[in-house]
Amino acid sequence: MHNRRSFIRMTGSLTIGFALGPSFLSTGRELGLNPELPGSLRRYPGIDSWLEVLPDNRIRVFTGKIELGQGIGTAIKQVVAEELFCNLELVEVVLADTSLTPNEGYTAGSGSIKSSAMAVRYAAAAAREVLFRLTAEKTGRPINEFYLDNGQVKNKQTNQSQAVSELFQGKRWHKDVTLPVKLKPKDQYRYVGKPVPRKDLTTIISGESFFITDLRFPGMLHARILRPPAYSATLKHLDIASIERNLSEGLQLVTNGRFIAVVGVDEYQVIRGLEQISKQAEWSVSDQLPDQKNLKDLIVARSTEVESVLDEVRNQSDFETAQVFRGSFFKPYVMHASIGPACGIAYYKDERLEVWTHSQGVFPFRAALATMLNMKEENIRVTGIPGPGCYGHNSSDDAAADAAVIARTIPGRYIRVQWTRPQENQWEALGCAMRMDVEAGLSDQGSITYWNTGVWTDSHSTRPNADSGTLLTARYLDSPANMQSRGYLGGGYRNAEPYYKVMQKKIVAHYYDGPLRVSSLRSLGAYANIFAVESIIDEMSESLSLHPLDFRIRNLEDIRAIEVLQKLKERTDQVKPSTGEGLGYAFARYKNSDAYCAVAVLARIDAQSVIELIKMWAVVDAGEVINPDGLTQQTEGGMLQAASWTLMEEVQFDTRHIVSGDWTTYPVFRFRDVPLVEVMLIDRPDEPALGGGEVAMPPVPAAITNAIYRITGERIYDLPVRKTSEQ
Repeated sequence: MHNRRSFIRMTGSLTIGFALGPSFLSTGRELGLNPELPGSLRRYPGIDSWLEVLPDNRIRVFTGKIELGQGIGTAIKQVVAEELFCNLELVEVVLADTSLTPNEGYTAGSGSIKSSAMAVRYAAAAAREVLFRLTAEKTGRPINEFYLDNGQVKNKQTNQSQAVSELFQGKRWHKDVTLPVKLKPKDQYRYVGKPVPRKDLTTIISGESFFITDLRFPGMLHARILRPPAYSATLKHLDIASIERNLSEGLQLVTNGRFIAVVGVDEYQVIRGLEQISKQAEWSVSDQLPDQKNLKDLIVARSTEVESVLDEVRNQSDFETAQVFRGSFFKPYVMHASIGPACGIAYYKDERLEVWTHSQGVFPFRAALATMLNMKEENIRVTGIPGPGCYGHNSSDDAAADAAVIARTIPGRYIRVQWTRPQENQWEALGCAMRMDVEAGLSDQGSITYWNTGVWTDSHSTRPNADSGTLLTARYLDSPANMQSRGYLGGGYRNAEPYYKVMQKKIVAHYYDGPLRVSSLRSLGAYANIFAVESIIDEMSESLSLHPLDFRIRNLEDIRAIEVLQKLKERTDQVKPSTGEGLGYAFARYKNSDAYCAVAVLARIDAQSVIELIKMWAVVDAGEVINPDGLTQQTEGGMLQAASWTLMEEVQFDTRHIVSGDWTTYPVFRFRDVPLVEVMLIDRPDEPALGGGEVAMPPVPAAITNAIYRITGERIYDLPVRKTSEQ
């Protein structure tokens, strides 16, 4: 294992750079925007370690974000290639490695472009100007005579050039990025704002080795974990001595408290060994889970804390409430449903631990490991590897923690832990169930007079951190750890406040401790809250006999939001639903401060009452678009995932455990369910780039249920609308 400085010495190259953190984009006064450093540069403004110039003049870029399918690596290549005036092929991106990259926390919240790519942009631009200054000092020529061209510093007057790597000769700079920073003029862009294909997609689609599940090391051992049959299960009896005597040759048993693993060279033999042990384990299981049928009321009964999120009187008006609209909405527990079950690899030797994981936060995960294993963080290296996973906190950290525990017991060997599909489904941290009770008033003139919302929510993040109890593994060791807090509750009321003009608004959050394990799932509470908001808004528009988009436009003040809706209306005005078809709309600005998205859905219900999505449209304004292909793909994927949640997905559980253990008991969209999808982007090059990873999720459920209302005349308040396409 090498630390960052030794890595630099090994490569014999100079690093120019910055460290990254979780803050948002802002730019200098000269651009008429917020005069703070953008994104992660606010925390780590130093130019001394994060852009590395390699001996062959390629640029190695370090980012603390991990690739989840959002295309962050490609976007970072684009902004660096622009500011350093080089071809894309000369830029290499290193992702999420605690020994090499900056600590950017979690890859979450649609923040990769805002916090990481924008910080890289400014650091690259600042590094370019320092390059010119150093060359001017060396040659005695005026600084304005120099320009960059594919790793060469060239002089306009003398036509002389020098490779950047030769200019540095292994030196390092100790300098901060300071404003103003001279960015490349946008009218000279070659890559930003242009569609650039993600090269990793070819690797993924062709089935080549890419994901952590494909990663192999010499002499690697495979491991499987004995999981309890239920949340409440305790191990009543397991004859460890007898099992160890009768284990097949080549297998080894690792135990630590209630943590039990089978380890061996041959993966199939390990699987068979675990099957044998599972038959011998005796468990005590109590009925501790509630009746799922009453979940909507149960979470109200179990709420223990109330927070007044918003209580605002905007202005006094002559408008009086003429109509009152009410609705009680519900979203069930939903899985991440990662296509590939969790996998993690660990290696321990000489008091040092290396871990490979598809965690979305390698640094916080390292902190959790350090606490769980009683190790110093600096003795642990965590390397992020893409996984066939999801957006949100799935089981990747837990599988890697499993591997780390085993590696401590078997030092000097690479340990690979692979979860099974039932383990993934039954033990992952779910997206929590939510209830939203809304009451809103409307005047005769079509103004929204008041809006009251009560949100019932569990935590929306129990991601790994220094509290080792956030790791499932830590709860089963000799010295078990349980979570010390309820996790992040604020995500529950995300987007509960309507983005429209409302004279009086009141939002109250009710927090409950649910029966199932929960954590972050794409868009957090915004998906459920916008379902409620946009269903009520749709009712209001119908009561006034207005086009659903016209009513929304009338009650918006944000011109960018209005333009998104106008563009969607222009695109769908010519769509004429046939008999049995309906066209529904919904809109949201993610977090009420991020990207804008309006969605339209054309749906059909056949004679067997089967709902079919014919086509979905989305208009997105995410500010400056770095890669239109990437943003379009993000939007398409988000719409389809949200549609699958809306029409099919619901975690089933009995009084003991989750019973949705496979794709039959937890159905998701198949190819046959996928409608046509059309995405339209509004590119605003002069506006800050906003996150696009979660923008499409929130408007989808209301757009679908509003379309169904157009067909049936019945409002839908509880999700999912159906569980399988056959029903």
